[in-house]
Amino acid sequence: MPATPAWPPKSSPRLFMAQQLSTGAHLTIEGPQAHYLARVMRVGVGDAVVLCDDQTGEWAARVSSADKREVAVSCEALLRPREQVPDFTLCAALLKKDRFDLVLEKACELGVRRIQPVLTRRCVADKLNLERARSILIEAAEQCARTALPELAEPVKLEALLKHWDPARALFFADENGGDHAAQQFGLHPGPAALLTGPEGGFDEAEREAVRALPQTRAITLGPRILRGETAAIAATALWMGTCGDWGLAQD
Repeated sequence: MPATPAWPPKSSPRLFMAQQLSTGAHLTIEGPQAHYLARVMRVGVGDAVVLCDDQTGEWAARVSSADKREVAVSCEALLRPREQVPDFTLCAALLKKDRFDLVLEKACELGVRRIQPVLTRRCVADKLNLERARSILIEAAEQCARTALPELAEPVKLEALLKHWDPARALFFADENGGDHAAQQFGLHPGPAALLTGPEGGFDEAEREAVRALPQTRAITLGPRILRGETAAIAATALWMGTCGDWGLAQD
């Protein structure tokens, strides 16, 4: 006999919802999400949709009605509980919009728990549209099958970040002037941890001295080449995840 197809199919559309989900819950999806389901994915009655709520986890839902303006679904089963995310914060200096968009997207995919945008003296950008940034994180989480959205903080000046630093959290400082081997330092201080990366023009000397003066700072090098701000943030985050994060854990 042919094998019964898995349900929901792996190709099922995946969305994050604002409300908490539960078995038997009925939801009416409207706006851009309804347009995506009905017009882009062309779901119909009986089709599967995977929903996440950033609270309980990932749910299998079935479409009960669909038109171009709204799609009604019913939650049927919890597929996965909300994942445990490594305690890692990315403190990334603001970059030009397209470059910081890339940082947001990849930080989400890599498994960062929290993103703290930082304002430094040489930042080209000084503002961040938080609503737009959260949309980028949600889309990235839907694409990479995260069940926990990264926390996104409002931008903060470097001086304030250092002043209120958690004494229990190591701060890995990606210093273009050099430091200790990154993977080695990561292994010595597995968590809670944070990574600080700079803007297009780098940190000035006063900022560098202030960061290094923090007792929790561990200055690290990311190799022999000068990296762009977005490259440094993504590469160092990936290295931490491979060294101390959840990449080395056995996967189901």
